[in-house]
Amino acid sequence: MAQDATTRTRTETDSLGSLEIPADAYWGIHTARAMENFPISKRPISVYKDLVIALAMVKQASARANREIGVLNAERADLIDRAAQRVIDGDFHDQFVVGVVQGGAGTSTNMNANEVITNIALEIAGRDKGDYGFLSPIDHTNRSQSTNDVYPTAVKIGLSLDLRSLLEELDLLRRSFLDKATEFHDILKVGRTQLQDAVPMTLGQEFHGFATTLGEDHKRLTENAYLLFEINMGATAIGTGITTHPGYSPAVLRHLREITGLDLELATDLVESTSDTGSFMSFSSSLKRNAIKLSKICNDLRLLSSGPQAGLGEINLPPRQAGSSIMPGKVNPVIPEVVNQVAYAVAGADTTVTMAVESGQLQLNAFEPIIAHSIFQSITWMRRGMHTLRVNCIDGITANTERLGAMVGASVGVVTALTPFIGYAASAALAKTALLTGRNIADLVVEAGLMTREEVAKQLSPARLSGLEAITTAIPIAQPAENVVAPADRRRDD
Repeated sequence: MAQDATTRTRTETDSLGSLEIPADAYWGIHTARAMENFPISKRPISVYKDLVIALAMVKQASARANREIGVLNAERADLIDRAAQRVIDGDFHDQFVVGVVQGGAGTSTNMNANEVITNIALEIAGRDKGDYGFLSPIDHTNRSQSTNDVYPTAVKIGLSLDLRSLLEELDLLRRSFLDKATEFHDILKVGRTQLQDAVPMTLGQEFHGFATTLGEDHKRLTENAYLLFEINMGATAIGTGITTHPGYSPAVLRHLREITGLDLELATDLVESTSDTGSFMSFSSSLKRNAIKLSKICNDLRLLSSGPQAGLGEINLPPRQAGSSIMPGKVNPVIPEVVNQVAYAVAGADTTVTMAVESGQLQLNAFEPIIAHSIFQSITWMRRGMHTLRVNCIDGITANTERLGAMVGASVGVVTALTPFIGYAASAALAKTALLTGRNIADLVVEAGLMTREEVAKQLSPARLSGLEAITTAIPIAQPAENVVAPADRRRDD
């Protein structure tokens, strides 16, 4: 290693030759070659901070395990340990510069971590960056390891860490919907099936349903997270553990569990675990499920707020920005729209993960970088999407109570609540009459002599229409009077 004080570079050499590296860079020649080779995403791995932290955790656990089993002396192990801790604490993340999408099954990411942590350790020891004769990125920081066990393990740990913040945001969103369910608990509205008027419900019930479905997704994501806890540390190249001490795997597992706080376990078949990436596919699928269900909720919010004059207009979304460069006063449902688009991206990312998982060959899947990028991006976008949906939309939703009440009052769907008392045939005839004449169902039932005004009012109360109050007594089905005919039929008789 040579340092040039004038040009502020240092010379590093690998099996392909030598390169000049910026003197202040903590990364080295392997990272430099990767930056030249993979200008694809223009997104460094540092955009996913939990991946960087996870890489440092793996290096720290390995240093402790290597010291414990006697393959790395205490001085070097301690320097690597301390350097890794600096990265875990959030320092030097800007030095993780390789593109997240890369060839080589993650080797460039592993070497970026090895070089950065090594040069931090050298600095702690009071030595120059690049002094690899004293501390080597490969011989020491990467001791007992291979990209093929480090990278998938770091990705699994990073995703597990990242998932925590997603689950927190998901629960906050669920609670926001629950708050609205409480606020709207006694506001009647018309339910709809197949976009046609159905029976009444409350707006609170509708929002409670949104909260429930998000709660179910919280459970599914938590369950699928455990698929990421099986790791293959000690597998090295293909799962046979070549170059690794027999005591390394159990030692590094123990240290990783302590460092991460995760209930990690070692795969029973390291060859299978090194080549199989099915756990990523299952986890990605659970993210897609959450995204698609969230998108459905956003579709409903856009429909319910449509108008404000010529649409459903049942609720008001907070106005966030002007909706048109040509139509004055127009305001669009931009927050649900952006969450819809997040869902589309997550669904596409899941397809990418599926294809990459299928494309693994023999003892390794070379496409784990695109798997990692796809899932980390999905978590990141979903977390941000949930946050803006909660803060900029759900918390500020209001109900158009007058419009909702008017629609319920004019709805023929309320006759469904009377079918246990007047029968389906009479209910259908009266519904037809109400649609033709625009008259109130309650009035038609009373005029037909099928129920008293008091009985109708009781059964069409908000509590009973929405199912909040059960019908507790049976009433014999009334028989319609002979003169109960539709107005259209009367006009023909006349």
